Amino acid sequence: MRAAVAAVDLGAASGRVMVADVSPDGVALAEAHRFDNGPVRLLDTLHWDAPRLYAEVLTGLRAAVARHPDLASVGIDSWAVDYGLLDRDGALLGNPVHYRDARTDGVMPTMVARLGAEWLYGTTGLQLLPFNTLFQLAAAADTPAVAAAERMLLIPDLLSYWLTGVAGTEVTNASTTQLLDVRTREWSAALIERAGLPARLFGELRRPGDAAGVVRPGLVDAEVPVTAVGSHDTASAVVAVPAQGERFAYISCGTWSLVGVELPEPVLSAESREANFTNEAGVDGTVRYLRNVMGLWVLQESMRAWGTLDLPELLAAAAREPALATLVDVDDPVFLPPGDMPARIAAACAASGQPVPDSPAAFTRCIVDSLALAHRRAVRQASALSGRDVDAVHIVGGGARNTLLCQLTADACGLPVVAGPVEATALGNALVQARALGVVRGGLDDLRALLRRTQELRSYHPAAGVEAAWRAAEARVHPSR
Repeated sequence: MRAAVAAVDLGAASGRVMVADVSPDGVALAEAHRFDNGPVRLLDTLHWDAPRLYAEVLTGLRAAVARHPDLASVGIDSWAVDYGLLDRDGALLGNPVHYRDARTDGVMPTMVARLGAEWLYGTTGLQLLPFNTLFQLAAAADTPAVAAAERMLLIPDLLSYWLTGVAGTEVTNASTTQLLDVRTREWSAALIERAGLPARLFGELRRPGDAAGVVRPGLVDAEVPVTAVGSHDTASAVVAVPAQGERFAYISCGTWSLVGVELPEPVLSAESREANFTNEAGVDGTVRYLRNVMGLWVLQESMRAWGTLDLPELLAAAAREPALATLVDVDDPVFLPPGDMPARIAAACAASGQPVPDSPAAFTRCIVDSLALAHRRAVRQASALSGRDVDAVHIVGGGARNTLLCQLTADACGLPVVAGPVEATALGNALVQARALGVVRGGLDDLRALLRRTQELRSYHPAAGVEAAWRAAEARVHPSR
């Protein structure tokens, strides 16, 4: 038995519609449509262009159906936390606001003080990030849009609703909102009430593999079911981590690096809260115990400032720069907004008394060294806080192509790194659909074994004698820890 399914995978910088040919013997991906994504500033607010995203998704699905008239299913994943508000007629109340918008500035401390940090973490298990949906909704609580809204839908669920006319919220993405009870995996009524948010906004939850409707007639030339997948892109990416056993860490590496381990239960200790680790819902009842690291966003935004540069050439030049010469804390909030990233890096270096990089190659080496150091800290903390021993680190997503980052991560962590698959999110999305269709069977171990047989992977081993240098580097960036 085999089936063709479409995986709609939307990232903060680009989107793609991939067609997966899945059978018990393997999975093969082909690109149907790829398109740019990014923020749009309207007056003083940073938005997503949701209608254009929907149009691009339709273009991709039409291309997929043209190649595969028997397309068996569609699944949609995207980045987390952002949402659209619908009125009683199902109309969108304004374009969704981008999580990097400044409207949440100062909201998180006020709301945490109101709710209590311990109670909030004990309820949701979620790390404190200023753009979490809780804080976005709190920032918008007194707006006409919230007053008129009857439903909140996260980005993948909004697109699914436009395709099918059926509303629902998938649980892995709902778990990133800081409004879901980490133990029951249901909306926390107590939290919603204490936060002063309208309970009507939070509707029925779906699980990965649930039916989510059928594409409405006339949109594509076929009657295609929509299947709920791990609609948070990291949830789908973790499905496709080709690990054996449970002693592994993962880094889903793109605009963000999501660094953690997979667990059966959440970790809700005071130490976990203080380290700002998060417990997000994974596929098959798992917990994605992780921390957000700023990721390749810092390099992407730097390259935007420099103009046209070839990334492979830039990374090759960076590899020739001195190792660990200049380091920054990539998780410093100063690096979160868009804008002149090299200027902010230079300012951070000057403030810490370090040499300021003097070329794009030197800046890039600083960024990649600093990101590998952040990977080291997150992997080691995830292991220590969870009690889960780690024997290997898997890097999936676009960062798996970055050979310099992969090698430096192996060196920094002192562990072998397995890089790939690059299209892990689309693969995890497709495999959950295929399992719901009965094309493949079994749990996550079975799905991962299928990927190990069919996907290109590359291994990196830590260089000898570098641990002392990385330990010293960590002490430079985080002297109090």
